[in-house]
Amino acid sequence: MTQEPGTGTEPADESARRVRRTRWVAGSAVALALLFAGAATVASARGDGAGDGTGEGSGVASAPSARSADAGFARDMAVHHQQAVEMSFIVRDRTTDEDVRRLAYDIANTQANQRGMLLGWLDLWELPKTAPDGQPPMHWMADGHDGHSGHGMGGTAGTEGSGFTAHDGAFMPGMATRAELDRLRAADGRQAEVLYLQLMTDHHKGGVDMARGCAGLCTVKVEKRLAQGMADAQRSELDLMADMLGARGAKPRT
Repeated sequence: MTQEPGTGTEPADESARRVRRTRWVAGSAVALALLFAGAATVASARGDGAGDGTGEGSGVASAPSARSADAGFARDMAVHHQQAVEMSFIVRDRTTDEDVRRLAYDIANTQANQRGMLLGWLDLWELPKTAPDGQPPMHWMADGHDGHSGHGMGGTAGTEGSGFTAHDGAFMPGMATRAELDRLRAADGRQAEVLYLQLMTDHHKGGVDMARGCAGLCTVKVEKRLAQGMADAQRSELDLMADMLGARGAKPRT
């Protein structure tokens, strides 16, 4: 007897295929929305101006310098975001918990989109994606824009003088080491969930410091707005992850 789809009597494998198709379509819609939002933001940077923030300049003519806070934040946060995306994809395959997978999906999509904006601005400004003259990561937070001090921004004041030394693939505060990523890849179930939430909590704390630094030091208005939005969203996710850790009998590492 032929069973009609959607009647509640269809075979289990067909039902599973329908669920997968629905999730794929929903995911594609989200990805397209993020793509269009990113394109609009990059386009707005062309007329947003830099330096005095008046918006009278456009394009490369008003681009910040390679040693500016604007360029430094774009370079460093792109690297920082890439690791968050990587960790989120790892945990997606290490647990079946829907709450953790949903959080990982949101973080991966949001930070991949923001990373595209940051790298797009560097291209727009015709600036390299690597720091000039061997400048260490987050040096822009110590020096500020045009040589003014970035100390007192309420966050990490660059890797120099901050007590942080890059090691084992952790180039900036909050980043996981290669050894920690290997542990995440080897874990599964609740162990993977707890480790991911702890690593991402550390990661977000470092990211919030960097975003607050740009919100205070950057001069391109659209980048300052993005940085402030990052700080606000990641602080909210820190509260959520603390609750999720508590529900699993764990807590943040620091």
